[in-house]
Amino acid sequence: MKPAEIFVHLCSADDWAQAQASGALRPESLDSVGFVHLSTPQQVHLPANRLYQGRTDLVLLQVNADKVAAPVRWEPGVPGDPEAMLFPHLYGPLPAAAVVGVVAYRPDSDGVFRQVSP
Repeated sequence: MKPAEIFVHLCSADDWAQAQASGALRPESLDSVGFVHLSTPQQVHLPANRLYQGRTDLVLLQVNADKVAAPVRWEPGVPGDPEAMLFPHLYGPLPAAAVVGVVAYRPDSDGVFRQVSP
């Protein structure tokens, strides 16, 4: 049996606390674009630097792909991301039970977020 794929999702510690209380994370993107943005550990620094520059309250949710019920589709990011890079998008709420790890995600002293180890 192969190990489950691990995706990551960035959010504030407060958003994660609310998700734990309600049982699922429903970020604004679920309503605005229809999916929850996920990344691989190797690509999470791209949206972090684009969207969360200077933030020090972020956590990185480690998501077991086998524990999400909604479809995950690999789709292009935004202009400026490496050509042909695809990101996993979850087309439904992120169940708190699918989160198998939570770690603080802080920028380096220069303010830049870096790749994380899988």
